[in-house]
Parts: sequence; structure tokens; C-alpha cells
Amino acid sequence: MNIHPNHQDLSQVYADARQWLLDFPETAEDFPFGPDVAVFKVKGKMYATLALGKKDKSNKQEKDVNTPARDSNAAHEYWINLKCDPQEAIMLRDVFSAVIPGYHMNKQHWNTVKLDGSLPQGEIKRMIHNSYMLVVNKLPKKDQVSILIHL
Repeated sequence: MNIHPNHQDLSQVYADARQWLLDFPETAEDFPFGPDVAVFKVKGKMYATLALGKKDKSNKQEKDVNTPARDSNAAHEYWINLKCDPQEAIMLRDVFSAVIPGYHMNKQHWNTVKLDGSLPQGEIKRMIHNSYMLVVNKLPKKDQVSILIHL
């Protein structure tokens, strides 16, 4: 089943993605960039952001399209930034039009995923899991063990 605005409203898309992120052990949600951008961390290390973005009216990918929305009359969609292996990040961008280089992030290690209905839920969950594990694998061994026993 795909997340799609025709099947679910945007608040449900946000709620689903937020819940998938919070389902991981030791995850904390914070709002250091303001109320419109939720940041998800494991043991204090960021592995995802979830934000409201501006939908491209012309369906073209342009640099200014990647700017978070401030106009309440504009069409909106939720976007999630996820950490990614650099080679996989490029591959995902080639395969899925909803995956672009990480907005306001290191574009080599982060992707932005537009939750526009074009990606299956399983693929989004897989990308979230990979992002989480990339961060967990960089933690001290004792922290890794305390997390991995809960997965």
C-alpha cells in the first residue's frame, strides 16, 4: 500500500512516518529548528528530520522547490531527511523521483524523501531503518549493545 494523499490525508502521512521513526529504541523527538521540523535522534545523534515542505506546482524539480513552505495557501507535502550510504543515496535518487539530495544536509550522506505517495510504505520504512542503523553503528559499543538487544 502506498502513502498517497488520495487515500490518506497529509496529517495521517505525517503521523505514520512519525510513528515509524519513534518505534526505534532510544529514539527522541526534538524541535531545535522550530515547530515545523521534527528531529529524531538516537542517543543524541540525529538520524532523521520530518518537516512540511512546499509542493512543486509545475511538477519540475527545481532548487527553489526544496524550500520549506511559508505560504499557507500553497500546496504542501511532508518530507523526511534520512541518512544514507553515499552510493545507495545516488542509486535511490536515480530510481525514485521523490528522493532528492538532502535539503539543508550533507548531500553525500543524506537524502530528502518527499512523502508524495510515489513510494511504497515498505521502501520508506526500509530507508528509515537504514538511517537509524547507520547512526547506531557509529555509537560506542556499549550503546550499540543496549539498543540492538531491543531490535
